[in-house]
Amino acid sequence: MRTVLARTMAAVRTRGVVGAAVLAIGCSAVVSLPAPAQSAPAASPSRVQAEGSYLVDAVGRKVLLHGVNNVDKQAPYVEPGDGFTLTAADAALLAKHGFNTVRLGVSFDGLMPTRGVIDTAYLDRIGTVIDTLAAQGIYTLLDNHQDGLSKIWGGNGFPEWSLRARPAVWEPNPGFPLYYLMPSMNRGWDEVWDNSNGVLDYLGQALGALAAKTNGRAGVLGIELMNEPWPGSAFHTCFPNGCPGFDAKYQAAMQKLTDAVRARNTTLPVFWEPNVTWNETMPTNLGKNPPITSPDIVFAPHDYCIPSQLAIYLGLPEQLRGVCPVQQDKTWGNVDAFVRRTGIPTLVTEFGDGDATVLRNTLVRADERFIGWQYWHYASSFAPSGPKPDPFLGDIGRDLVRTYPRATAGTPGRLVFDSATGDFSYTYTPRALSAPTEIYVSDLHYPNGYDIRVDGGTVTSAPGARVVTVEGNGAASVTVRINRRA
Repeated sequence: MRTVLARTMAAVRTRGVVGAAVLAIGCSAVVSLPAPAQSAPAASPSRVQAEGSYLVDAVGRKVLLHGVNNVDKQAPYVEPGDGFTLTAADAALLAKHGFNTVRLGVSFDGLMPTRGVIDTAYLDRIGTVIDTLAAQGIYTLLDNHQDGLSKIWGGNGFPEWSLRARPAVWEPNPGFPLYYLMPSMNRGWDEVWDNSNGVLDYLGQALGALAAKTNGRAGVLGIELMNEPWPGSAFHTCFPNGCPGFDAKYQAAMQKLTDAVRARNTTLPVFWEPNVTWNETMPTNLGKNPPITSPDIVFAPHDYCIPSQLAIYLGLPEQLRGVCPVQQDKTWGNVDAFVRRTGIPTLVTEFGDGDATVLRNTLVRADERFIGWQYWHYASSFAPSGPKPDPFLGDIGRDLVRTYPRATAGTPGRLVFDSATGDFSYTYTPRALSAPTEIYVSDLHYPNGYDIRVDGGTVTSAPGARVVTVEGNGAASVTVRINRRA
C-alpha cells in the first residue's frame, strides 16, 4: 500500500510546472550537410485508427507517436494567454523537436459545471488548442483528467454536484495522497462505479459533447475516458495480483462511456486506462471477461518507477532508483500480456515525471515494442511576460528528442536509438502504399550533420530535410541507419 500512496504523491502536479524537470539540448540535424534546412509547413494530421496492435494513418502506415502532456487542473481551464495553455509558438517548438502528439487535459468539472449543462465556451477553447496543434502536424489526445476524484477532497475532476459522498465532520483529510484512504472518498468512487445518482450517465453526456466537438476536426487522436481511476472500496482486492472482480465492473463503465462517445462521433478512437494500481505493477484484467470487441480501442497505461518517485518526492535515498529496471520490466511484462490477450494498440500516456536517471527505462522498452508515449509534463514556454528558455535543454530533453520512424509504410521491425551518440537503426518489412516511410531526424544530436544509409530502399527526401522519406526498392526488408558526422 505504501507504493500506491507514493505514486499518488508523485502525481501532485501544479500549474506551470514543466515535468518537474529542466529539459536541455541544442544543435541541428541535416542529411550530409553541416547546417539544417528550413522545414516545410506541416501537413494536417490524417485520421488515425486501430489496426490490430498498431495505430495506422489514413493510407495504412503504422504510426509512432512521441509527445507530451499539457493538463490544466485549475478553473477556468485552457485559457489562452494564461502562460500555461499551449500557443502557436509552443506548437512550433514541439514540432521542431519532432513531437507529434499532445495529451491535452480536459475536466468533467469544466465540461459540465452545472448538472446537465455543457459549457460550450470551454469546448470552443479546447477546439482552438486542437486546431493550433494540428496546424503543426500534431495529434491531440483529449484526456478526461482527474486526481483525487473531486474538489470535495481537495482533488480535481468530478464536479461536486455529481457526488453525494462528503467527508464526515470527524474525518480528517490528510491531503494528497493519503486522502485515497478516506472512507468518504472511497464511497465517492463507489458511486462512480455503481453509477449512483447517474454520475456515469452525466459523464457520458459530457464526453459525448466533447466527441461531437471533434467531428471533422483534423488532428484529434481520440478521447481517453479517465485518468488514473481508483477502485474505491475495492482497492484492497487489487493486491498482490490484480482485481478481476473490480476490473469487470470497471470495464462495464468504460464500455458505457465508449458507447456515449461513439453515439456522437462514430470514428473516434477511445483510450482505456487500467485502474491506477497498475502503477504498482498490478496487472489489469481488462479484456478477459468479457473480451474487448468495440473497434478502435487503445490501451493507455502509465509507466512510473515507485522507488524513483520516493526519492524525488519524499527525499529518500537516490540509490533506490537502482531497482527501477526491475519494476519497469514487470510493468512492461504486463503490457505484453495485455497486448497478447487483446491484440489492441498501446500508447503510454504518462511517464517520466522529471527523473532523468530512469527516463530511458521507458523509452528503450517502448522502442523495442514500437509503442508511442506522452511525457509528463509540458506547460507553455511562451508566457505573456515573454518566452522562457527552450525547456528541451538538458539530459531529459536529450532523451526525449529522438530520431524515430513516425510513419512506416510496412510492418515495423527492430528499432534502436542511442541518445548518447545519435546512432539510429530501423528495420521494417515494406509495403506498397501511397505514402512513404517517414523518419524524423533529431534536431539536437547531429551538430555537424548526419550520414544516412538505406539497405533495401531509397531516400526520396531532399538533402537537408528534417523528415527523411524512404521508399522500398522491392527487397524483402528495409534497414535505415543514421549516424552523427564527425
